[in-house]
Amino acid sequence: MIATCSTSLCGRPTTRGKAAKKDGRVSVRASASCDPSAQRSAAKFAPREIAQVSAKKAAVVETPKPVVPTPVVAGAAVAAAAAAVVAIKSKKSAPKKQRRIVIAGAPASGKGTQCELIVKKFGLTHISAGDLLRAAVAEGTPAGLKAKEYMDRGDLVPNEVVVTMVKDRLAQPDCTKGWLLDGYPRSEEQAEALIESGIQPDLFLLLDVPDEILIDRVVGRRLDPVDGTIYHMTFFPPPNAEVAARLTQRSDDTEEKAANRLAVHHRNVDAVVGKYEKIMKTVDGNRAKTDVFADIERIIKAM
Repeated sequence: MIATCSTSLCGRPTTRGKAAKKDGRVSVRASASCDPSAQRSAAKFAPREIAQVSAKKAAVVETPKPVVPTPVVAGAAVAAAAAAVVAIKSKKSAPKKQRRIVIAGAPASGKGTQCELIVKKFGLTHISAGDLLRAAVAEGTPAGLKAKEYMDRGDLVPNEVVVTMVKDRLAQPDCTKGWLLDGYPRSEEQAEALIESGIQPDLFLLLDVPDEILIDRVVGRRLDPVDGTIYHMTFFPPPNAEVAARLTQRSDDTEEKAANRLAVHHRNVDAVVGKYEKIMKTVDGNRAKTDVFADIERIIKAM
């Protein structure tokens, strides 16, 4: 049934009956559209009601629940931390790599000084072929007496005398942690003898110093027989007159013998270098000892 609007004089039709009952919102909207005051009221309050509803919806925001680690995740984290601790302990307890080093150079090139610094820094066992020979000479052993004849002339001691001394020394227990072989080998034959004996270094350091500087160092060198300190009358003089009075000069520390030793050194150094060129590092030895050691330290740490 169609009827006119009962709330206004517009005479417009409105829906009643079943349609109104079926959907009340249709009747309300139809009636509102027919009443100008109702239209103005709806236009006035509708935005505010919508804003209030929107505000209520915005206020109702669910707070995210904290993520609680599951037993599986927590267990994995604990296992990872334990593995990291074990790795750190293993790294600390792992044995250090044995360092086997040969340091070479002409007489008075500074090998002794640098050896002291290397031993102090890295804890290696210092073995000087020259010291082994001089000890044999001082003891008057047959090998020492034979070696003295060559040493006094400034010539190289025969391989069969030196190699046996060096090999026996390297077999001592204190060399298992690493060793520093000073001033040996000095010839191709000596290098081959070491290789045949199974003695193979990991690093070959060569100190390079001009000949005229070397001769000055040799001639002015003096030895303190009391404590073994080596002084130089120009570059490292004794501390007082008492020490200076007891200093001695080695029999081979003269200008003539030094020149002969340098000539022998130059004839053989190239051959020695050829045996160790893959592991050789050359260091400028004509500088302050601290500067020379700074380069040596960097090279050894990079091994």
